Amino acid sequence: MKATLRTTLATVAVATLSAITSVSEAQSDERAPRARVPAGPLGPNGDFGDPLPGLDDVLTAAFNDGLSEFQSVDTAASGLGPAFNNNSCVACHSSPAPGGDSNILETRFGHVDNGRFDPMIELGGSLLQQSAIRPQCQEFVPATANVTARRKTTPLFGLGLIEAIPDDTIKALAARSKPDGVSGRASSVVDVASGQTLVGRFGWKAQQATLLAFSGDAYVNEMGITNRLFPAENAPNGSAALLANCDSVADPEDRTDPATGKADIDRFTDFMRLLAPPPRLPMTPSALAGALTFRQSGCSSCHTPILLTGPSSIAALDRKIVALFSDLLLHDMGSLGDGIAQGTAGMTEMKTPPLWGLRSRQTYLHDGRASTVDMAIRAHDGEASAARDRYSNLQHGDQMNLLEFLGRI
Repeated sequence: MKATLRTTLATVAVATLSAITSVSEAQSDERAPRARVPAGPLGPNGDFGDPLPGLDDVLTAAFNDGLSEFQSVDTAASGLGPAFNNNSCVACHSSPAPGGDSNILETRFGHVDNGRFDPMIELGGSLLQQSAIRPQCQEFVPATANVTARRKTTPLFGLGLIEAIPDDTIKALAARSKPDGVSGRASSVVDVASGQTLVGRFGWKAQQATLLAFSGDAYVNEMGITNRLFPAENAPNGSAALLANCDSVADPEDRTDPATGKADIDRFTDFMRLLAPPPRLPMTPSALAGALTFRQSGCSSCHTPILLTGPSSIAALDRKIVALFSDLLLHDMGSLGDGIAQGTAGMTEMKTPPLWGLRSRQTYLHDGRASTVDMAIRAHDGEASAARDRYSNLQHGDQMNLLEFLGRI
């Protein structure tokens, strides 16, 4: 059923992209409707892409409505662009179900001079939007950029549980003593949705603290759709003249529906907040042995197996075990850093990515360079060097046990 749904989504997306350039030159105050894709029937409980268990009828309806918006497709008339990376959320978050990852890679760029990173905001950086509604709006990496990096889509499964982990829990992980020169620090960011200074936990650089901010950021930067949190359009390569010629819908493009009190970014947030974590597979004897090796090798110094959510008005998020295998901290990863400074993260710092659901991914690490989990472990550097070396020195059978464990969490 879900494979059929993905095929349908791909067909809708291709048909919509073919119509992107057929838009009036005049700017419109009215945003055209999105090409809405209804939410399909849910699979058996415990599948990838299912909602959190135990939701009431109101929350289930919110999840389904959010899923429908997540899958729906934008055009220039509905606010897409002028420069963008894709025309729907699901286009990049589709494997193995809506809300997953993909092998799509985005490009970031900047300029480093004397160890200082310039995101080249005046030239459209640091994110390159790889598509445009008209050829003249197409972005390019400026010739003066001397750093480029690729980034892979992150899966969204279980993000509501991650959002519900208290800030103090993450700060305590940063303060605890760790072996092997591992440190790690919490990313402290001003949340655009609330105005509060909170612990960042979303994105490769832990640059967003809440799912609503994460949603609004993705909407404007990935699809070029302005919203109440990010009301300013991205000018193609920073050119105000190109923006004036290419932008066809008045800002903000995502507006609140008076009937529901929600905009698209709120519906996207509902979907992510209520999306269940990846289902776990039963542990085999070799996987249980691998779990012990995982800890003894030092992997758990950063990939903390379990955290707990705090109190929540949503029962499915209230004081729950979160088996994410991440401390959500920024770590100096040495050569595995991407060279981009973003949020509070430096050029070599990356957030510890959760490992749950690892078996559903086809490529690994932030840039997808690793085609196997074994390759990903061996590419670790910086604070993870000691754990990497212990893994490399294991007997082959112990390595296989650890990899089987990672394939079941």
